[in-house]
Amino acid sequence: MTKFIYRLKIGAVCLSTLQFFLGCSPSGQDGGLFLPEGFSSVVVIDSIAETIRHMDVTDDNILYAKLRNAHENASVIALKDTNGDGYSDIMERFGGKNQRAKWSYATAMRIYNGYIYYSSDLVVYRHKLKPGTLIPEGDAEIVMTDDHEHGKHEHIGKPIAFDNKGYMYVPFGAPSNACQDPKRTPGAPGLDPCPQLEDHGGIWRFDANKLNQTQKDGYKYASGIRSVVAMNWNPVDEELYVVMHGRDDLLRLWPNTFSPWQSAMLPSEEFMRVTEGSHFGWPYCYYDQMLGKKVLAPEYGGDGKIIGRCEEYDDPVIGFPGHWAPNDLIFYQGDAFPERYKNGAFITFHGSTNRAPYPQSGYFVGFVPFKNGKPSGEVEVFADGFAQVDPIVSVKDAVHRPMGLAVGPDGEMYISDSVKGKIWKVVFEGDKNTFGSAQLAQMEERKRLSHIRTPDKIADNLMKDDLVGGEHIYYQYCSACHQKDGGGAPGRFPPIVGTDWVTGDKERLIEVMLRGMEGSLKIGEEVYNGVMPQHSFLSDKEIAEVLTFIRSNFGNEASAVETEEVSTIRKTQEASGTPVEPIQVTTE
Repeated sequence: MTKFIYRLKIGAVCLSTLQFFLGCSPSGQDGGLFLPEGFSSVVVIDSIAETIRHMDVTDDNILYAKLRNAHENASVIALKDTNGDGYSDIMERFGGKNQRAKWSYATAMRIYNGYIYYSSDLVVYRHKLKPGTLIPEGDAEIVMTDDHEHGKHEHIGKPIAFDNKGYMYVPFGAPSNACQDPKRTPGAPGLDPCPQLEDHGGIWRFDANKLNQTQKDGYKYASGIRSVVAMNWNPVDEELYVVMHGRDDLLRLWPNTFSPWQSAMLPSEEFMRVTEGSHFGWPYCYYDQMLGKKVLAPEYGGDGKIIGRCEEYDDPVIGFPGHWAPNDLIFYQGDAFPERYKNGAFITFHGSTNRAPYPQSGYFVGFVPFKNGKPSGEVEVFADGFAQVDPIVSVKDAVHRPMGLAVGPDGEMYISDSVKGKIWKVVFEGDKNTFGSAQLAQMEERKRLSHIRTPDKIADNLMKDDLVGGEHIYYQYCSACHQKDGGGAPGRFPPIVGTDWVTGDKERLIEVMLRGMEGSLKIGEEVYNGVMPQHSFLSDKEIAEVLTFIRSNFGNEASAVETEEVSTIRKTQEASGTPVEPIQVTTE
């Protein structure tokens, strides 16, 4: 096995102004994170090329992490610090090429009953652990396979959780935004009842020790849950908790109903206590954290205020602001942190990509205190400074984005980053007996920064008032995904900068606008899996203007698109008399 040695340290001196905005720890430690007084961080590993998703740590301090973009012969990485300085001096990859993800949604990594369990997009694997051995022996076993047809693969990640009775929980994410037909089309109604809820949009329970299962071997435990990456079992009240990614596109799909500000703030990312048989209302309803209630989705006749049938569904325990992207959840059971953190919930907010025209938001690790098995306060900022910039105008401005969480045997916390594959270890070195509001004061100040606070409707709007033509259309309908600078969002939305998809064949580009596109699109070395919705609701002139704008801006230099060119292709589509289907692309 090849071993890699790292000894990279970050300078510990921070100026006070830079400390507040860029995230240097108040205690001056070399991890560079902004943490409550008494906490410090160190860098476990500075970067992992494939980047990582979830992690877990064994009792003998081996950290296992799921590689997001696994290369041909490895899907998992094992890290070990052999001399106690906090930095991993042994790093080994394992997992065969048959475990590679078809798409870049490989997520889970959990240790349970002497095994490490981890997932690709469609398969949950496990490996038997042997104490004192870094790399598990033998071949991986297949626990569960998602055997659905996945040509259209929204929300396909497979995080996992285990209860105390031998069960494993796996979400099957909804293959759409809001069960529209046609999908992601402005003004299109939602299917009612939504057929996707039969085998998606919920949590299934499986026997954790049984091999070669498919969905039919599991039990539908809960429904009405759109997309989950953050999920864990709470050992105190012995219930399952998830933090759901809320739906998107309120402004783009319903511009006459929702404002840009509402679309940035809504709907809530819902922190749910998931009990057997619960139903949280997707796609018919969404939670508005500002109103403190569920309201009817516009696809089902809602206007942002109507409640209607939403009274029938379960509410979350907390609603977080929209698009914060909750991507991991742990309940702290260690003894190393102050008592106020005991049994509370830590959540990584990976950060938004689609809050334009307002700054992106999230990009921190939050903490929700629990008492007697229930949330006892609002979310607090526990770790910040990952992005190292504020405001975050485009997602690629963020240097790091928090992703995975794990707690080691001594109560220390590990936080992973999905941009460069960096991992931090957080420890408490202060006085647990005196830790309180004074030590949290600086973290409360972080809530004034634009990546956490509620944006001002006028002052924080980044779109200029005088935009016209293609530039105005781009910022209203396109920048939420492709970003203000055209740089896209890693793994989800491709850039419009320096790609033949934009500057090349005009007919193909017009087809993408009129039909939309689905699948795995590779540009350079990056694979993108976000769905491009069709924009046929725009007029021929508007499509020509926005395509001309992107072909002649962001460093692109290509010829204009004429209105007549769009009209010709649209008429050809309409004359065919067949339903317009999205263009299918694949990296294979």
